[in-house]
Amino acid sequence: MSRAAAAPPPMPPLAKPIAVPVQSSVWDRFTNWASENKALVYTIAGVAVVVTSAGVVYYLNTDSKPKLAAQPKLSKKERRKRKDAERHAESPKSPAPAGEQTKAPTVEPADELPEINETTVASFTDEQRRDYALQLKNAGNKAYGSKDYPKAIDLYTKAILCKPDSIFYSNRAACYNALSLWEKVVEDTTAAINLDPTYVKALNRRANAYEHLSQFSESLLDYTASCIIDEFRTESSTNAVERLLKKVAEQKAEEIIKSKDPKKLPSPTFVSNYIQSFRSKPRPEGLEDDVDLPESTGKGQLQIGLKAMEKKTHEGYEEASNAFEKALEYGDLDEHEALVYNLRGTFRNLRGSHEQALQDMDKSIELDPSYTQSYVKRASMHLEMGDRDSAAADLEQALEQNDSDPDIYYHRAQLHFIHGEFQDAAKDYQKSIDLDNSFIFSHIQLGVTQYKMGSVASSMATFRRCVKNFEKVPDVYNYYGELLLDQNNYDEAIQKFDKAMEMEKQTKPMAMNVLPLINKALTLFQQKADFSEAEKLCEKALIIDPECDIAVATMAQLFLQQGKITDALKYFERAAELARTPGEIVNALSYAEATRTQIQVQEKYPQLAAKLQGMGAGAAGMGAGAFAGAR
Repeated sequence: MSRAAAAPPPMPPLAKPIAVPVQSSVWDRFTNWASENKALVYTIAGVAVVVTSAGVVYYLNTDSKPKLAAQPKLSKKERRKRKDAERHAESPKSPAPAGEQTKAPTVEPADELPEINETTVASFTDEQRRDYALQLKNAGNKAYGSKDYPKAIDLYTKAILCKPDSIFYSNRAACYNALSLWEKVVEDTTAAINLDPTYVKALNRRANAYEHLSQFSESLLDYTASCIIDEFRTESSTNAVERLLKKVAEQKAEEIIKSKDPKKLPSPTFVSNYIQSFRSKPRPEGLEDDVDLPESTGKGQLQIGLKAMEKKTHEGYEEASNAFEKALEYGDLDEHEALVYNLRGTFRNLRGSHEQALQDMDKSIELDPSYTQSYVKRASMHLEMGDRDSAAADLEQALEQNDSDPDIYYHRAQLHFIHGEFQDAAKDYQKSIDLDNSFIFSHIQLGVTQYKMGSVASSMATFRRCVKNFEKVPDVYNYYGELLLDQNNYDEAIQKFDKAMEMEKQTKPMAMNVLPLINKALTLFQQKADFSEAEKLCEKALIIDPECDIAVATMAQLFLQQGKITDALKYFERAAELARTPGEIVNALSYAEATRTQIQVQEKYPQLAAKLQGMGAGAAGMGAGAFAGAR
């Protein structure tokens, strides 16, 4: 309700433009895109390293499974050996399919074998080593099936002495796994992988051991390689990648949170969108610009802060925040004290100091229980912290104080929208309009909600009325353009974004809202795959508002699509720095780690390049149109 904007957020980058909560953060929206294109997020970097154009779009439609480049085939004997070992090591009681039985060795049973050690093995012929190794392995499988792990380990160890083999190492690792000897698991699976770098079972076992050892980055790397080898067909491995991405991101997020400047405000675009989600009101009497108030007084600082907010710039918001802090230090605010606690709490919340912000809202309500905006802002903070019940209770308390305040209904509608309760949201948006039809965002939100409910005609009619009644408000054209873009009406959408940008320049030359620039960039990409122009527009947005998280995230995705992996990684990491809440930081870092891991996979497992190239080739010719169709 509070985090992103007064109006619907900009179109989710390269995803479903309106099919997301209005007030969700950019990373919430990006997560929706990623969940629909899961394998793309995990493998795009690796694909792009090999084939930058085709590799971009392979995973957009997760139902399509193009043929992969042929892998080097194992000999029939090696394939038989692997199937036999895996079958007996992990499912010893399951009979082998007909035709896959290995030929019984011609040597004596395991307990009749000669002593096996480094000295005796050196005297065996190659054929004896192979035969003894096979029998020792089969005996080890039986011991494993009987859960006699020490005996199985001994037998596999002797088999390895006779003939080092990836299967023998992996089977011994399975025994260590059962005994929770994770370092030993890593040691043996590493030996197996050195002998056979595409051995999925060994990669998964080592990944599991690394996870138990809290070496999450190493575990993530192995699970990712495993997923690429088997083409993301194993759900458990894919889920493990997701789980590990989050764990790695959480570890790194702790470091970012510790080093984060608690006094830093988010981008002016973010701050402006939050502030304008409340209807503007005239200055309280006695605080107008023509009233001379000493700067050394609480009221004087309040006046300075209110005036600074009207600049809608980063410097203006910083000045306002500092002024509200000073106002409470100086005191003597009289009837304005509740307002100042409300304003200081607002900026503390924007800085991410949620507990302090809640305390300020509590104090504001204590000083003036009839001040409904403080209830609503406290509700937005509770909602941002995931406490829907407290948010709903705050809104009900506000209604008890004043059931004719249109802002209360608007923000309650936002709560309903975020949770997918579109019928209830539409009713509250309409109630807000009935009480005050001059607030543009109630109209915009109603149109978006109608669109979400499938009433496209009603939604378009609502926006046409908005254009007629609010023709000088750039936000109308921006969000109207998003709906048109969602319908692939590219040319008209671009016209709306251009109109919004022109009006922003005219009305707010020093505090432009950069969302129309970003939306136009996405439109050009989806319509023409025009990466160059899309990048230029995002760069322009970042010149105007360097802290705009939406522009940063969009740039990351554009680079990712082009195979500019290093650049994409840089922007994902930058997005993590700009994120306000722990959840947003974790989300941003998850995508950064997914990108970084693909680079590491290429470096550590260069033999996977052929498979990744095959994935990219399978999508050749799909182009940006396929991407747009996947929205």
